[in-house]
Amino acid sequence: MGRVRLFALVGVLVISVLAGCSGSPTLDPASPATDVSDTRTVTVTRVIDGDTMAIEYPNGTDDTVRLLGVDTPETTLSRVSPAEFEGVPDTTGGRDHLFDWGERATALAVTELEGRHVEIAVDPASDRRGYFGRLLVYIYVDGENFNERLLADGYARTYDSQFSFREQFRGTEQQAQDDNVGVWSYEQSAPDSASHVSTTDDDVPPPPPDGDYDCSTFETQGQAQHVYEETTGDPHRLDQDGDGIACESLP
Repeated sequence: MGRVRLFALVGVLVISVLAGCSGSPTLDPASPATDVSDTRTVTVTRVIDGDTMAIEYPNGTDDTVRLLGVDTPETTLSRVSPAEFEGVPDTTGGRDHLFDWGERATALAVTELEGRHVEIAVDPASDRRGYFGRLLVYIYVDGENFNERLLADGYARTYDSQFSFREQFRGTEQQAQDDNVGVWSYEQSAPDSASHVSTTDDDVPPPPPDGDYDCSTFETQGQAQHVYEETTGDPHRLDQDGDGIACESLP
């Protein structure tokens, strides 16, 4: 009986040695990478916004990922927070500017990621999942860190959390700020609409608590027209028929 056990033990050791010599261990394709250098190939099935995506693992398992270390502006106007972006004022013009760049970040992610095979990696220096259960990852496209690209091109700010590339990302963000790129180009691309109020005959009312004007906010059509002309893309939907005249029913 002792010999049988001995032979069985030797057999296990041999199998273990052979497995250790056969290269990378077999990994569960649904298990995300456990090291920054350990990447996993996935398919981006849907872009939710500039920093959040739905993915599918090779075995068909679904997950939702949040880009680690970066934060793109919100694409819901009422949730836009200029206080998070240094130099962008908490005004109608500032919020519209961030809303626009949030939309641009989403469009970039759709173009670069949606429907594509990409590499993802988690960071052992960071939490594995965020507040909403989303997997926190770096995404690599053709070897390029997409998270950092968002910072370099001004689509995002550095998210204040613990992760391995924290100092590197902060340096990239600072360079974008110094170059007035993307969200940091506010003064050049979107003068504050509030600075123009004194040049009109109409006193534009402050925005509602959610930051989203509608025609009922204004007393006159001139007030609505002022806001309409000082924003890009009519994010408040003041010109429903697209004729260039905002809130035509107002006096």
